[in-house]
Amino acid sequence: MSHPLLFFSGGEIIVIVFFVLILFGADAIPGMARTIGKVMSEFHKATDDIKREITDHTSDIKNEFNNLKDNAERKSSELTRKIDEELK
Repeated sequence: MSHPLLFFSGGEIIVIVFFVLILFGADAIPGMARTIGKVMSEFHKATDDIKREITDHTSDIKNEFNNLKDNAERKSSELTRKIDEELK
Protein backbone atom coordinates (compact mmCIF):
# COMPACT_ATOMS: atom_id res chain seq x y z
CA MET A 1 0.00 0.00 0.00
CA SER A 2 1.40 3.38 -0.93
CA HIS A 3 1.69 6.20 1.55
CA PRO A 4 -0.45 9.30 0.83
CA LEU A 5 2.45 11.70 1.46
CA LEU A 6 4.22 10.27 -1.56
CA PHE A 7 1.69 11.99 -3.81
CA PHE A 8 2.50 15.53 -2.61
CA SER A 9 4.77 17.56 -4.85
CA GLY A 10 7.43 19.92 -3.55
CA GLY A 11 5.26 22.98 -4.17
CA GLU A 12 2.33 21.50 -2.25
CA ILE A 13 4.57 20.72 0.71
CA ILE A 14 5.88 24.30 0.74
CA VAL A 15 2.30 25.65 0.77
CA ILE A 16 1.38 23.34 3.65
CA VAL A 17 4.45 24.40 5.64
CA PHE A 18 3.60 28.06 4.96
CA PHE A 19 0.06 27.63 6.32
CA VAL A 20 1.35 25.76 9.37
CA LEU A 21 3.72 28.65 10.08
CA ILE A 22 0.89 31.16 9.75
CA LEU A 23 -1.54 29.16 11.92
CA PHE A 24 0.76 28.10 14.75
CA GLY A 25 3.72 30.46 14.57
CA ALA A 26 7.40 29.64 14.45
CA ASP A 27 7.66 29.21 18.23
CA ALA A 28 5.12 26.38 18.40
CA ILE A 29 6.51 24.26 15.57
CA PRO A 30 9.48 22.71 17.45
CA GLY A 31 7.17 21.60 20.26
CA MET A 32 4.72 20.16 17.75
CA ALA A 33 7.54 18.34 15.99
CA ARG A 34 8.73 16.82 19.29
CA THR A 35 5.19 15.71 20.12
CA ILE A 36 4.75 14.15 16.68
CA GLY A 37 8.11 12.41 17.07
CA LYS A 38 7.12 10.97 20.45
CA VAL A 39 3.77 9.79 19.09
CA MET A 40 5.45 8.14 16.11
CA SER A 41 7.99 6.47 18.42
CA GLU A 42 5.22 5.08 20.63
CA PHE A 43 3.33 3.91 17.56
CA HIS A 44 6.37 2.05 16.25
CA LYS A 45 6.97 0.45 19.66
CA ALA A 46 3.35 -0.68 19.80
CA THR A 47 3.45 -2.16 16.30
CA ASP A 48 6.72 -3.94 17.11
CA ASP A 49 5.12 -5.43 20.26
CA ILE A 50 2.12 -6.60 18.25
CA LYS A 51 4.37 -8.14 15.57
CA ARG A 52 6.38 -9.92 18.28
CA GLU A 53 3.22 -11.30 19.91
CA ILE A 54 1.90 -12.56 16.58
CA THR A 55 5.26 -14.15 15.73
CA ASP A 56 5.47 -15.85 19.14
CA HIS A 57 1.97 -17.29 18.88
CA THR A 58 2.31 -18.39 15.28
CA SER A 59 5.67 -20.03 15.97
CA ASP A 60 4.03 -22.11 18.74
CA ILE A 61 1.30 -23.18 16.32
CA LYS A 62 3.87 -23.92 13.61
CA ASN A 63 5.92 -26.07 16.00
CA GLU A 64 2.82 -28.01 17.05
CA PHE A 65 1.85 -28.53 13.41
CA ASN A 66 5.36 -29.75 12.57
CA ASN A 67 5.21 -32.21 15.49
CA LEU A 68 1.88 -33.55 14.24
CA LYS A 69 3.26 -33.81 10.71
CA ASP A 70 6.36 -35.68 11.91
CA ASN A 71 4.23 -38.09 13.92
CA ALA A 72 1.96 -38.72 10.92
CA GLU A 73 4.95 -39.34 8.64
CA ARG A 74 6.50 -41.70 11.20
CA LYS A 75 3.25 -43.68 11.58
CA SER A 76 2.82 -43.78 7.81
CA SER A 77 6.36 -45.13 7.39
CA GLU A 78 5.76 -47.77 10.05
CA LEU A 79 2.50 -48.81 8.42
CA THR A 80 4.13 -48.97 4.96
CA ARG A 81 6.97 -51.06 6.36
CA LYS A 82 4.53 -53.47 8.04
CA ILE A 83 2.51 -53.84 4.84
CA ASP A 84 5.68 -54.52 2.84
CA GLU A 85 6.72 -57.17 5.38
CA GLU A 86 3.30 -58.82 5.20
CA LEU A 87 3.38 -58.93 1.41
CA LYS A 88 6.79 -60.68 1.31
